[in-house]
Amino acid sequence: MARNKGPLRAECVIFAAEPASETLPLAVEWGVITGPSMQTLLNEILDEVRPLIGKGKVADYIPALADVPAQQLGIAVYGNDGSYHCAGDARVPFSVQSISKVFSLVQAIGHSGEAIWERLGHEPSGQPFNSLVQLEFERGRPRNPFINAGALVICDINQSRFAAPTLSMRDFVRRLSANPHIAIDTRVADSEYQFRARNAAMAYLMQSFGNFHNDVETVLRSYFSYCALQMSCLDLARAFCFLANDGFCKHSGEQILSRRQTQQVNSIMATSGLYDEAGNFAYRVGLPGKSGVGGGIVAIVPGQFTVCVWSPELNAAGNSYAGMAALELLSSRIGWSVF
Repeated sequence: MARNKGPLRAECVIFAAEPASETLPLAVEWGVITGPSMQTLLNEILDEVRPLIGKGKVADYIPALADVPAQQLGIAVYGNDGSYHCAGDARVPFSVQSISKVFSLVQAIGHSGEAIWERLGHEPSGQPFNSLVQLEFERGRPRNPFINAGALVICDINQSRFAAPTLSMRDFVRRLSANPHIAIDTRVADSEYQFRARNAAMAYLMQSFGNFHNDVETVLRSYFSYCALQMSCLDLARAFCFLANDGFCKHSGEQILSRRQTQQVNSIMATSGLYDEAGNFAYRVGLPGKSGVGGGIVAIVPGQFTVCVWSPELNAAGNSYAGMAALELLSSRIGWSVF
């Protein structure tokens, strides 16, 4: 995706929906913000979307997530220059859930490169994220790494690579986020493992087609531990910033992915990162993104920023109800859409 090298002005944006307040005369050029501050904009956006709390539903099929207070709402923006802005509950850790699939994919690409695509694809599924029907029809080869079957294959690949995959993932995320205190909530991981039947069925089905190489129960333990990572909006925005910077993590000094690999990951996020709502997210927000049923959504502004928003209540597609609205307002007012 090409970087936006000219100023992006909100007054030139045509809104899909009428905003609750006047468009701010905000301009962005290579991460430099003029006009009203980003902090003011974030505060105003949270005020506008807060009335949406109560319209969604906190994920209750994972018992440990059902107790999360629904009124929490936060947003963080992290620039490629290392500057950041937070509003609301942006520093409160929450369960990242499927957002972790990006981290495990990046790990797999880092050590195995193009070879991973021999075992899964990079096409949208058009089916529920935990579909068994499609998986059997396509002989155990998942459509993409962000549906559950694809994420399990990626975990299986990492299981073959690392002696302690869970610790490797935790340490990787700590480096990316510059937060040595990132931890796994074992209560959430154990809760998900207890209700593992469908994920186990997918893994055993793939094993029957020769596309699963390690012990299923061991891989499931790792998979649920990845999902149970506890991170804040700021942690996630900082951890994902390499995807907005051609694969380079400035604060750790690491080239995490090549520029081409970064483009590939962002493209899969754009087409498959929000369950069955990737098209709607592209229409409303216009950025590569990845969501999780913990209520978080991360979005990438290539060449400029990373954004993370969190609100635990989900819509019918399993994405944050207020979070989607907040990202739509932010993207449209600054002109961040890549389309």
